[in-house]
Amino acid sequence: MENLSTLTGKYGDEGDQLIFKILNSGDFLAKADEQKLAQRNSRSLTADISEKALRYDLTVPFARYVVMHQNEITFPFKRYQVQPVWRADRPQKGRYREFYQCDADVVGSDSLLNEAEFILIYDEALSQLGLRDFSILINNRKVLAGIAEVIGKPELIIDMTVAIDKLDKIGMDGVKKELQEKGFSEEDLRKLEPIIALQGSNAEKIASLREVLKQSETGLRGIEELEKVFYYVDAFTLQHAKVTLDITLARGLNYYTGAIFEVKTHEAAMGSIGGGGRYDDLTGMFGLKNLTGVGISFGADRIYDVMEELKLFPGTASVSTKILLTNFDEAAERFALPLLQQLRNAGISSEIYPAPAKLQKQLKYANDKQIAYVALIGEEEMKSGKLSLKNMQSGEQRSLTIDEIIREMQ
Repeated sequence: MENLSTLTGKYGDEGDQLIFKILNSGDFLAKADEQKLAQRNSRSLTADISEKALRYDLTVPFARYVVMHQNEITFPFKRYQVQPVWRADRPQKGRYREFYQCDADVVGSDSLLNEAEFILIYDEALSQLGLRDFSILINNRKVLAGIAEVIGKPELIIDMTVAIDKLDKIGMDGVKKELQEKGFSEEDLRKLEPIIALQGSNAEKIASLREVLKQSETGLRGIEELEKVFYYVDAFTLQHAKVTLDITLARGLNYYTGAIFEVKTHEAAMGSIGGGGRYDDLTGMFGLKNLTGVGISFGADRIYDVMEELKLFPGTASVSTKILLTNFDEAAERFALPLLQQLRNAGISSEIYPAPAKLQKQLKYANDKQIAYVALIGEEEMKSGKLSLKNMQSGEQRSLTIDEIIREMQ
C-alpha cells in the first residue's frame, strides 16, 4: 500500500481513475464533507474517505524508498524488483487487475549510457526467453515537448501525448478528433500530421525532426539525447531486438522527462510487454530535489502469455518431482522415509505417495505429474535393500541401492 496522495497525479487522469483506493478504517463517512455527500460527487469525496491505495506501479514507491534511505545507499543506485501491482481495469487478454512487474532502475546518474544498457537488458532477457522477433521502440519526451512548441500549443503537451499515444488503437482520424476536442485547431493538426507520420530509418527520422524542430531548443536537446543513445547502442551487438525511433510513442505516465521505451513482440497478438523511461525529478515530491533516474519494466504476465502462445516453455518446466517413492503399507512407508530424506539431502526433488494405495493408482499419479522415475518398495525390496527403479518413459525397471539411485539421478 501507498498513501493515495503519493500516487495521485503521477499517471495522468486515466491512470488516476485506475488506482485501487482503500476505504479508511472504521466509520469512513464520519469525516466526510456534508456538502460533498449531498452532491454525491465521488471524485471530490475520495480524499475524505480514503487515505491509502494499492500501488499502481513500482517506480513511484521506489522513488519514495530512495528518499527515505538516501543516507544509506550509494549513488548511482541500481536495483531490480519483482512485485505485484494493481489497476482497477476491465480484465481482458493481456490486461489484468493484479499482475507482476519486473523493474530495473538507475537513480543518481544522468548518463545516457544507462538508457543503452536497458536496451541491452531487454534484448538479452527476451532473447533468452526464446523471443526472436521484437522491437524496442524509443522516443524522447523533450522531442514531444518540442513538437507541441512548434505548433504553438506548449500548454497542451499532456493532451497531445495522451492522444497520439493511442494512434495504433484509434487511428489517425481518432487522434485528430480527440485533439480537436482538447483545443487543437485544423491548422495545428495540419502541422502535426506529417510529423506523426514520419517514415524511414532512425537516421532519416532524426534528420527530418531536426528540421521540423529547429526553432525549439527543448526539441533539439531531445534529438541530441536520442542520437547519443543510438551511438551507445551501436557499440554493442544486439541478439534479436530491433531498436526503432517511434515519434508516436508517448507513454501516458506524467513523470517521464527524457527517453521513453516500449517493447512489442511481432510473434503474437499482444500489447506492449515492457516499457520505461527517464524521470528527472520524481524524488522531488518527497523532498529530494534534482535526483535523476531512468528505469524499465517487464510485464511478466504478458510475457508469460506470449510464451504460452508460442509454446516456448520446455516440457520439463512444469515438472517439480524427479522420483516418486511408492507407499503400499505402513511398513513400506516407514522404510521409505529415511530414503526420501537421503534423496532430498542429495538435491534430488523427491516425494513419497502420501497414503497406502494400489500400484496402478500410484503409477497414474506419477504419469499425470510427469515424474520421470518411480522407486517401488515392497517386501522384497525392504529385505534386500535394493529398490526397483522404474523409468516411466521407457518402462525399463532395474534393481538399485539408494546410493546407486542418487549417483544416477545426480
